[in-house]
Amino acid sequence: MVITKRGLVLGATAVAVTAVVVTGAGVHMSGGQAFLQESPKELIDEVWQLIDRNYVDATFNQVDWRAVRQDYLGRSYGTREEAYDAVRDMLEQLEDPYTRFMDPEEFRNMQIDTSGELTGVGIQLAQDEETDELIVVSPIEDTPAFEAGILAQDVIVQIDGQSTEGMDVNQAVNLIRGPAGSEVTLTIRRGEEQLEFPLQRAQIELHPVRYSYQEGSTGGVGYIRLTQFSANAAEEMQAAIQDLESQNVTGYILDLRSNPGGLLYSSIDIARMWLDGGVIVSTVDRQGISDQESANGQALTDKPLVVLVDGGSASASEILSGALQDNDRAVLVGTQTFGKGLVQSVRGLGDGSGIAVTVAKYLTPSGRDINHAGIAPDVEIELTEEQQEQLLDDRTQIGTTADPQYARALQVLNDRITAERQNQRAETVPQPQ
Repeated sequence: MVITKRGLVLGATAVAVTAVVVTGAGVHMSGGQAFLQESPKELIDEVWQLIDRNYVDATFNQVDWRAVRQDYLGRSYGTREEAYDAVRDMLEQLEDPYTRFMDPEEFRNMQIDTSGELTGVGIQLAQDEETDELIVVSPIEDTPAFEAGILAQDVIVQIDGQSTEGMDVNQAVNLIRGPAGSEVTLTIRRGEEQLEFPLQRAQIELHPVRYSYQEGSTGGVGYIRLTQFSANAAEEMQAAIQDLESQNVTGYILDLRSNPGGLLYSSIDIARMWLDGGVIVSTVDRQGISDQESANGQALTDKPLVVLVDGGSASASEILSGALQDNDRAVLVGTQTFGKGLVQSVRGLGDGSGIAVTVAKYLTPSGRDINHAGIAPDVEIELTEEQQEQLLDDRTQIGTTADPQYARALQVLNDRITAERQNQRAETVPQPQ
């Protein structure tokens, strides 16, 4: 099984959601176990071949990849666990936390239907490439983690009292996930503080788009909050824009704060709703530019747009915000984005296990590689920790004038609407003959 383009996963999105959902992709367990018991080396070679053909770095992190194959196929493996350990050890030589092997259980966790229900606490995790610490990319709204006050950039140092030192994302996910109603305690480092969060796992239904009509000084404003680029995000975004257009809004605020990303083509589909022309994103593999996506002349609105971003806006959020910024379609307000510019392809293996392979990086329309660097907002405004806590304590304030970043975005939007109206009036004034 190979997940096609529309299944490409960006960044730390579905990768580490603490949830278990098996999708229609399927996992062939019984036959696969027999396959591995008969020939564990076939699994190792299968993984090696996938990396050899698809990995984004043709130098394989300056590793002699053919010598690696000879080394690992020359060993003896008594159990499938030994073969799994060998595969993980082999992949570690790439020093890429996003290219990783998943045993059958971990792969089932990975096969998340992002439009359905998730069982967990509602956080996305990433592993810091320099420190190997487990970082919260963002909590999902209306989940136990979000309601408890866990924030983007928090560092998970313990799970139920067990240290996360040396632990990878998959191991952490297996400890954090569990049946709805059961409990898990996360110990978080935030700055100099160490905090404990007892959480009750829950069934989490994801609706990625929320929107409202709000009154502004220049007329009605459409406020749209997009929390994840899931399979149904584009459909919900289209419905939101069409409804707000029917209410004759004068402009929009699109809130991508703490949106950790998701499906590549979800971000492209949504970008086309705002852009009538121009490049959206270029995907670059080890042969060079392999794909370039552009607007298709079917934008749903051309009204002024301001986009809210922060350090939890990652991968697909950065594709969308970068496309809107580079095409001068929107003003970005907030703080620097996460900086995740890599694309993973997720593939099933012969024994029911799986592998996520970094196959490409992406560039914004102007050619920016935002991996690690992130995207800088046009107007920077940072929330204090006190302001963040206040918004978490009363989520009804998010997307209102009590939300300092939203208030600044509204001011920027009103200025743009006013300037556009003045330009339109100037164009309609008769010129002397």
